[in-house]
Amino acid sequence: WYLALLGLAEHFRTSSPPKVRLCVHCLQAVLPRKPPARMEARTHLQLGSVLYHHTRNGDQARGHLEKAWLISQQIPQFEDVKFEAASLLSELYCQENSVDTAKPLLRKAIQISQQTPYWHCRLLFQLAQLHTLEKDLVSACDLLGVGAEYARVVGSEYTRALFLLSKGMLLLMERKLQEVHPLLTLCGQIVENWQGNPIQKESLRVFFLVLQVTHYLDAGQVKSVKPCLKQLQQCIQTISTLHDDEILPSNPADLFHWLPKEHMCVLVYLVTVMHSMQAGYLEKAQKYTDKALMQLEKLKMLDCSPILSSFQVILLEHIIMCRLVTGHKATALQEISQVCQLCQQSPRLFSNHAAQLHTLLGLYCISVNCMDNAEAQFTTALRLTTHQELWAFIVTNLASVYIREGNRHQELYSLLERINPDHNFPVSSHCLRAAAFYIRGLFSFFQGRYNEAKRFLRETLKMSNAEDLNRLTACSLVLLGHIFYVLGNHRESNNMVVPAMQLASKIPDMSVQLWSSALLRDLNKACGNAMDAHEAAQMHQNFSQQLLQDHIEACSLPEHNLITWTDGPPPVQFQAQNGPTTSLASLL
Repeated sequence: WYLALLGLAEHFRTSSPPKVRLCVHCLQAVLPRKPPARMEARTHLQLGSVLYHHTRNGDQARGHLEKAWLISQQIPQFEDVKFEAASLLSELYCQENSVDTAKPLLRKAIQISQQTPYWHCRLLFQLAQLHTLEKDLVSACDLLGVGAEYARVVGSEYTRALFLLSKGMLLLMERKLQEVHPLLTLCGQIVENWQGNPIQKESLRVFFLVLQVTHYLDAGQVKSVKPCLKQLQQCIQTISTLHDDEILPSNPADLFHWLPKEHMCVLVYLVTVMHSMQAGYLEKAQKYTDKALMQLEKLKMLDCSPILSSFQVILLEHIIMCRLVTGHKATALQEISQVCQLCQQSPRLFSNHAAQLHTLLGLYCISVNCMDNAEAQFTTALRLTTHQELWAFIVTNLASVYIREGNRHQELYSLLERINPDHNFPVSSHCLRAAAFYIRGLFSFFQGRYNEAKRFLRETLKMSNAEDLNRLTACSLVLLGHIFYVLGNHRESNNMVVPAMQLASKIPDMSVQLWSSALLRDLNKACGNAMDAHEAAQMHQNFSQQLLQDHIEACSLPEHNLITWTDGPPPVQFQAQNGPTTSLASLL
């Protein structure tokens, strides 16, 4: 009778669509017959699992899983049921926000699973994940260290590498760079020396290279990262040609994989987009974003893994910044609204990306010249972030708002002191430090202190050339050109503005093209080159028209009302606008 009921339950569970109610009835019919303890514990686990995965009946699922865990602890040699019950039950507790109940349960399961390598490693990963979600990275790192040592003892170099790479990822999140470098070196050696399943080996290499690439990008080293990024792209190509072998590893501790192949592909697209955006290859960023978003749409039809939504949000965050530079504000605004919608579906996603969302809105506000709203958005973002690099990025942009407003000297001096590139700069990012020099140069220019401005801008140029930061190079060149023009040094001004225009066209950066064409017009007029002056004036007129049309379109969208949102979750509905409410004069 037991096998008959079990067979029926499995038939209903695997029907398409699953007949969950009938499956539950069959399993429940086992329990009144007072089956042996092993059968009873397994049935409670199966009921708990079906109810947890296929229904919203959390109370019943919890009751069955708690019974499975309780009974199975009394039975020797019953590891699969015992530890699966513990794992599922702690997952359910976390979903119900009972994290403090989940932790001791996992700790006990870890303590009694040392003779079962697969479950011991899996439960260690699970508890480390739990601490990570609670932002307790120190405890998570400790557990991953324990896991790495255990994997070494049971002869699983593969899983040891997974534990160490996971620990490296958390150390990078904590900015503990002194500990990261030796750890990544060790990981590199383990990965290269490990001889096993080719897909597992290549996936370890992808994990290792993703950490290296993001480490370089966090440090704003766009040129230095290129060899690693190239290796990573070759690695993912190799993986996509390999076939998944169904042969299971002989060591049960090796029964893990980091990410599915398809998720790794999206991740490699994502870091490529991050690199292209920082380096100022915006068309390339657009191309890879399109590829990644197409792949994500396909994956999300079959897979509701939360990591896919995280990938989607990070991709959109980067492409929004690209759109604002290339002069597509209306599209950027619609994509900001898309990020809001994704965040509405997941409180965790919103808490992780709220500061970035307000920062993007602040950047949009600058682009449509709503300076008061930009200030409010950046101030909100500063309140919400604990991330040092994001903090420095926001402060740099807020300083540019104060410079443009022209009457906020006290606040501006206070901000500039906190991001002084000459003294105690708060982050190690090469790119952000170069940007801080640029902001200083911009402020000195507005105050008429031209020699000081030139010093700061030459520092930016030196740093941006060293790491191929094309946008900063273009901005610094055009501002230096403007300074030389004001000083009457037309030849030197021309030497700066022409390469600025070429670089801005290559990026393409619409604002720098607008600025450069205006300067070229005035320069050629001053030098008596009527033809060149006319050509530059025509270019300036074209850029002005494009920006103006885009400005009007963006400000007319109902999503434009997002600029007033500074508190709580993102708004769901937007009221239609009656056209632009901002002054266009200073935009052009």
